[in-house]
Amino acid sequence: MNDHLTKIAQTCLDGAENNTMTFPDIVGTLMQAGFESYVIDYRRSMATYFMPDGDSVVLPTQHGNSPIAATLDTSAVRSAIKEAQQLAPGYTYAGFCGKVMAAGCAGYIVSFTGRRAVYFGRDAEIHVERFPQ
Repeated sequence: MNDHLTKIAQTCLDGAENNTMTFPDIVGTLMQAGFESYVIDYRRSMATYFMPDGDSVVLPTQHGNSPIAATLDTSAVRSAIKEAQQLAPGYTYAGFCGKVMAAGCAGYIVSFTGRRAVYFGRDAEIHVERFPQ
């Protein structure tokens, strides 16, 4: 991955973690740069950003060591997503991460071409969230 694309991915990750970019801003920025998808892995505290040709960059995240519940509570994940979508008062990305991890989310995949995010648990249970139209 070239330095320019790596910097774009890092800027988007920093924007999420510092609450200076919203999810739609991040998606738009990454899509404009040509990215196809990204994966957040809470267990390894890593974010991986993918180009259509398979090239990728892996960046460390600031998710800390919050425990991840053994099973995925999809209703709690949906609730956290709703708060994020509405930018509820007091919303932070760190708070979102803590809530979904406590709800058993081990990570998520965002597909720009598929227009969805797939949240997955340690038990391989999933919740699919389609992008708003």
